[in-house]
Amino acid sequence: MRKFKYFGFFLIGLVLILLYFFVNPSETNYYPKCPLYVTTGIYCPGCGSQRATYELLHFHFLGVLKQNLLYILGIFILVYHLIVSLLNTVFNKKIYNYLYHPKTPWILLIIILVFWVLRNLPYYPFNLLAPH
Repeated sequence: MRKFKYFGFFLIGLVLILLYFFVNPSETNYYPKCPLYVTTGIYCPGCGSQRATYELLHFHFLGVLKQNLLYILGIFILVYHLIVSLLNTVFNKKIYNYLYHPKTPWILLIIILVFWVLRNLPYYPFNLLAPH
């Protein structure tokens, strides 16, 4: 049963990757819209992530940066976690994963909140943080 669950997650992930690879969110209207932006006009920290995913799957790294700078931080965190977990599992190591440090969630929360505020300021250079 456990293998079936992982296969289901893999299949859903593969379908999403293929969808974002072949369909540009900038050119369609059936991807979900950010409810905060639609109702208030304020960019949330995740605004632009769908377009950033499309850009990343096409290896347009500058496009990823233009859509959501915080997306890159998320990818680095994910890759770091996967590498540490893989090294600990495969090589039976005890490498400390700093993502489990008690202060890490607070630091990430501060980064997200500061990014959220700065990307909504209408002044240069902060307006460059808004999705393009």
